[in-house]
Amino acid sequence: MRSLKSIERAIVACRLCPELREYCAQVARERRRAYADEDYWGKPVPPFGDPNARVMLVGLAPGAHGSNRTGRPFTGDASGDFMYPALYRAGFCSQPRAVDRYDGLTLIDCFITSAGRCAPPKNKPTPQQLRNCFPFLLQEFDALPALRVMIGLGSIGFDAILKVLRERGFRFETPPVFAHGAECTADDGTRQITVIASYHPSRQNTNTGKLTVPMFDAIFTRAKQLLPASRSA
Repeated sequence: MRSLKSIERAIVACRLCPELREYCAQVARERRRAYADEDYWGKPVPPFGDPNARVMLVGLAPGAHGSNRTGRPFTGDASGDFMYPALYRAGFCSQPRAVDRYDGLTLIDCFITSAGRCAPPKNKPTPQQLRNCFPFLLQEFDALPALRVMIGLGSIGFDAILKVLRERGFRFETPPVFAHGAECTADDGTRQITVIASYHPSRQNTNTGKLTVPMFDAIFTRAKQLLPASRSA
C-alpha cells in the first residue's frame, strides 16, 4: 500500500494527460488579471486532509483560477468559499477561510480529493481523463483505512466513489441514486461505508439557490452523525 505522501508526489508528477498539463501551464502563464502578481501552481493538484480521516469528500476537478492557482483543493475560488465555512461549522476544519496552501487551515477527521486532478477546459474533464486519474483515487482510498463516510460533491464525484467501492469489493445494500442528501451503504464484510450525495458547491448551484447553506450544512451534520463516537469502533 502506498503512503499518502507517495501518492501526492505521483499525482503532481503525472503526465498521463499532456493536453491537461499544457492547459494548466497555459492558465498559469496567462493568469487572470486579479491574480496577475501571483505565482500559479499550474500542475495536478494533490489531495488535502487528515491522514486518519473517517470522512472523504470527492469533488470534480481543480478550478483553473482556484486550485490550479493555489495548489490545494477547493482553495481560492467561490466553491471553496462556500464549502470551507460549512466544514468549519461542522467541526471538520480549523478555520472557515481558505486562501492558499500556506494559510494554516487544517482538516479534522476529513480528507478532500477529486475525480480529476488537473483543471480541465470549461471545467469538463473527458471520460478518458477521468479514467487516467482513477487509480489515484483508489490508492487514496486504500491509504485511508479509517474511512466510514464518503461524500460525492456532484454526480461525477459521486460516481467516482461508487466505482472505487465496487473495485474494492464492496456491495451496496440498495441501488445508489444521485440526489442531494441521498445515502447508500456499502459493505465488504469487514467495513461498512456510507456514501452521501451532495450537489457540488459551484457558483452555478449556490448563486441560483439550487444549493443553499442549510442544505449543505445538513450534509456535514449527517456525516458527523454517522461516525462512531470512538475512532476504534
